[in-house]
Amino acid sequence: MPTKTSSNHKTRSRVTPILNQRSKPVQEFGTVVNYPLALDESVRLHSTKNLNQILADTMVLRDLYKKHHWQLTGHTFYQLHLLFDKHYEEQAELVDELAERIQTLGGVAIALAHDVAEHTKIERAPIHREEVPVQLSRLLEAHELILKEARKGAKEATDAGDDGTNDLLVSDVIRTNELQVWFIAEHLVATPAVEADS
Repeated sequence: MPTKTSSNHKTRSRVTPILNQRSKPVQEFGTVVNYPLALDESVRLHSTKNLNQILADTMVLRDLYKKHHWQLTGHTFYQLHLLFDKHYEEQAELVDELAERIQTLGGVAIALAHDVAEHTKIERAPIHREEVPVQLSRLLEAHELILKEARKGAKEATDAGDDGTNDLLVSDVIRTNELQVWFIAEHLVATPAVEADS
Protein backbone atom coordinates (compact mmCIF):
# COMPACT_ATOMS: atom_id res chain seq x y z
CA MET A 1 0.00 0.00 0.00
CA PRO A 2 1.48 3.37 -0.97
CA THR A 3 2.47 5.65 1.89
CA LYS A 4 3.23 9.31 2.00
CA THR A 5 6.84 9.76 3.20
CA SER A 6 6.48 13.47 3.87
CA SER A 7 4.53 16.42 2.61
CA ASN A 8 7.44 17.24 0.26
CA HIS A 9 7.77 13.78 -1.34
CA LYS A 10 5.64 11.91 -3.83
CA THR A 11 3.66 8.93 -2.67
CA ARG A 12 5.53 5.64 -3.23
CA SER A 13 5.65 2.10 -1.96
CA ARG A 14 7.96 1.44 1.01
CA VAL A 15 9.68 -1.37 -0.90
CA THR A 16 10.40 0.64 -4.04
CA PRO A 17 14.13 1.41 -4.29
CA ILE A 18 15.10 5.03 -4.69
CA LEU A 19 17.41 5.02 -7.69
CA ASN A 20 19.75 7.45 -9.46
CA GLN A 21 20.79 9.23 -6.29
CA ARG A 22 23.72 11.67 -6.26
CA SER A 23 24.91 14.16 -3.69
CA LYS A 24 27.86 16.31 -2.74
CA PRO A 25 30.82 14.33 -1.33
CA VAL A 26 30.72 13.77 2.41
CA GLN A 27 34.53 14.19 2.40
CA GLU A 28 36.89 15.45 -0.29
CA PHE A 29 39.86 13.33 -1.40
CA GLY A 30 43.09 14.74 0.07
CA THR A 31 41.49 15.82 3.34
CA VAL A 32 41.33 14.26 6.80
CA VAL A 33 38.62 14.29 9.43
CA ASN A 34 39.62 14.87 13.03
CA TYR A 35 39.65 11.58 14.94
CA PRO A 36 41.07 11.63 18.50
CA LEU A 37 44.31 9.87 17.52
CA ALA A 38 46.79 12.18 19.27
CA LEU A 39 48.29 13.06 15.86
CA ASP A 40 48.25 16.57 14.41
CA GLU A 41 46.20 17.16 11.29
CA SER A 42 49.35 18.01 9.30
CA VAL A 43 50.89 14.64 10.24
CA ARG A 44 47.76 12.75 9.25
CA LEU A 45 47.50 14.66 5.97
CA HIS A 46 51.11 13.88 5.09
CA SER A 47 50.79 10.21 6.02
CA THR A 48 47.57 9.74 4.05
CA LYS A 49 49.17 11.38 1.01
CA ASN A 50 52.15 9.00 1.20
CA LEU A 51 49.92 6.00 1.88
CA ASN A 52 47.60 6.79 -1.04
CA GLN A 53 50.58 6.87 -3.40
CA ILE A 54 51.77 3.50 -2.11
CA LEU A 55 48.20 2.21 -2.28
CA ALA A 56 47.78 3.24 -5.93
CA ASP A 57 51.07 1.61 -6.89
CA THR A 58 50.30 -1.52 -4.86
CA MET A 59 46.97 -1.87 -6.67
CA VAL A 60 48.78 -1.70 -10.01
CA LEU A 61 51.38 -4.26 -8.86
CA ARG A 62 48.60 -6.54 -7.61
CA ASP A 63 46.91 -6.37 -11.01
CA LEU A 64 50.20 -6.90 -12.86
CA TYR A 65 50.55 -10.16 -10.98
CA LYS A 66 47.09 -11.27 -12.13
CA LYS A 67 47.72 -10.18 -15.73
CA HIS A 68 50.97 -12.14 -15.86
CA HIS A 69 49.36 -15.10 -14.05
CA TRP A 70 46.85 -15.37 -16.91
CA GLN A 71 49.24 -14.63 -19.77
CA LEU A 72 52.26 -16.81 -18.88
CA THR A 73 53.84 -19.13 -21.41
CA GLY A 74 56.84 -21.45 -21.63
CA HIS A 75 58.56 -24.11 -19.55
CA THR A 76 58.19 -22.18 -16.27
CA PHE A 77 54.45 -21.75 -16.76
CA TYR A 78 53.23 -23.95 -13.91
CA GLN A 79 55.54 -22.73 -11.14
CA LEU A 80 55.19 -19.07 -12.07
CA HIS A 81 51.43 -19.41 -12.56
CA LEU A 82 51.17 -20.54 -8.93
CA LEU A 83 53.75 -18.05 -7.62
CA PHE A 84 52.10 -15.08 -9.33
CA ASP A 85 48.73 -16.01 -7.85
CA LYS A 86 50.26 -16.30 -4.37
CA HIS A 87 51.90 -12.88 -4.74
CA TYR A 88 48.64 -11.44 -6.07
CA GLU A 89 46.82 -12.57 -2.91
CA GLU A 90 49.53 -11.10 -0.68
CA GLN A 91 49.40 -7.77 -2.53
CA ALA A 92 45.60 -7.78 -2.24
CA GLU A 93 45.99 -8.06 1.55
CA LEU A 94 48.37 -5.09 1.51
CA VAL A 95 45.84 -3.07 -0.51
CA ASP A 96 43.24 -3.63 2.20
CA GLU A 97 45.67 -2.81 5.04
CA LEU A 98 46.85 0.40 3.34
CA ALA A 99 43.28 1.55 2.61
CA GLU A 100 42.19 0.84 6.18
CA ARG A 101 45.17 2.79 7.57
CA ILE A 102 44.27 5.79 5.40
CA GLN A 103 40.67 5.67 6.62
CA THR A 104 41.84 5.20 10.23
CA LEU A 105 43.86 8.41 9.94
CA GLY A 106 40.72 10.21 8.77
CA GLY A 107 41.62 10.26 5.09
CA VAL A 108 39.96 9.02 1.92
CA ALA A 109 41.54 5.94 0.35
CA ILE A 110 41.93 5.84 -3.41
CA ALA A 111 39.78 3.01 -4.72
CA LEU A 112 38.72 2.93 -8.38
CA ALA A 113 40.80 1.88 -11.38
CA HIS A 114 40.56 5.21 -13.21
CA ASP A 115 41.76 7.09 -10.11
CA VAL A 116 44.56 4.58 -9.58
CA ALA A 117 45.63 5.03 -13.22
CA GLU A 118 45.89 8.80 -12.70
CA HIS A 119 47.98 8.48 -9.54
CA THR A 120 50.29 5.51 -10.08
CA LYS A 121 53.97 5.99 -10.87
CA ILE A 122 54.32 2.47 -12.29
CA GLU A 123 54.79 2.28 -16.06
CA ARG A 124 51.65 1.12 -17.82
CA ALA A 125 51.99 -2.40 -19.21
CA PRO A 126 50.61 -3.03 -22.71
CA ILE A 127 47.39 -4.92 -23.21
CA HIS A 128 49.37 -7.51 -25.19
CA ARG A 129 50.95 -10.72 -23.91
CA GLU A 130 54.67 -10.35 -23.18
CA GLU A 131 57.59 -12.74 -22.80
CA VAL A 132 58.27 -14.09 -19.31
CA PRO A 133 61.56 -12.17 -18.76
CA VAL A 134 59.73 -8.93 -19.57
CA GLN A 135 56.91 -9.82 -17.17
CA LEU A 136 59.44 -10.54 -14.42
CA SER A 137 61.31 -7.30 -15.09
CA ARG A 138 58.10 -5.28 -14.91
CA LEU A 139 57.25 -6.86 -11.56
CA LEU A 140 60.72 -6.17 -10.13
CA GLU A 141 60.62 -2.53 -11.28
CA ALA A 142 57.21 -2.05 -9.64
CA HIS A 143 58.42 -3.67 -6.41
CA GLU A 144 61.48 -1.42 -6.30
CA LEU A 145 59.39 1.71 -6.79
CA ILE A 146 57.04 0.70 -3.96
CA LEU A 147 59.95 -0.19 -1.68
CA LYS A 148 61.51 3.25 -2.23
CA GLU A 149 58.18 4.93 -1.45
CA ALA A 150 57.58 2.74 1.60
CA ARG A 151 61.05 3.36 3.08
CA LYS A 152 60.67 7.12 2.58
CA GLY A 153 57.13 7.05 4.02
CA ALA A 154 58.19 4.95 7.01
CA LYS A 155 61.02 7.36 7.89
CA GLU A 156 58.76 10.39 7.54
CA ALA A 157 56.08 8.71 9.68
CA THR A 158 58.63 7.93 12.41
CA ASP A 159 59.99 11.47 12.36
CA ALA A 160 56.42 12.81 12.72
CA GLY A 161 55.46 10.41 15.53
CA ASP A 162 53.07 8.34 13.39
CA ASP A 163 54.18 4.95 14.68
CA GLY A 164 51.14 3.10 13.31
CA THR A 165 51.94 4.09 9.74
CA ASN A 166 55.61 3.26 10.24
CA ASP A 167 54.70 -0.18 11.58
CA LEU A 168 52.43 -0.94 8.62
CA LEU A 169 55.01 0.17 6.08
CA VAL A 170 57.94 -1.66 7.67
CA SER A 171 56.29 -4.81 9.00
CA ASP A 172 53.90 -5.44 6.13
CA VAL A 173 54.65 -3.46 2.96
CA ILE A 174 58.44 -3.54 3.00
CA ARG A 175 58.85 -7.10 4.26
CA THR A 176 56.25 -8.53 1.86
CA ASN A 177 57.74 -6.73 -1.14
CA GLU A 178 61.31 -7.67 -0.24
CA LEU A 179 60.41 -11.35 -0.03
CA GLN A 180 58.51 -11.24 -3.32
CA VAL A 181 61.48 -9.53 -4.99
CA TRP A 182 63.70 -12.42 -3.91
CA PHE A 183 61.35 -15.03 -5.35
CA ILE A 184 60.97 -13.16 -8.65
CA ALA A 185 64.60 -12.11 -9.08
CA GLU A 186 65.86 -15.69 -8.77
CA HIS A 187 63.94 -16.54 -11.95
CA LEU A 188 66.07 -14.10 -13.93
CA VAL A 189 69.44 -15.66 -13.03
CA ALA A 190 71.00 -17.29 -16.10
CA THR A 191 72.00 -20.63 -14.57
CA PRO A 192 72.51 -23.82 -16.57
CA ALA A 193 69.40 -26.00 -16.66
CA VAL A 194 70.91 -29.33 -17.66
CA GLU A 195 74.73 -29.24 -17.80
CA ALA A 196 76.91 -27.29 -15.38
CA ASP A 197 79.57 -24.90 -16.66
CA SER A 198 83.04 -26.37 -16.36
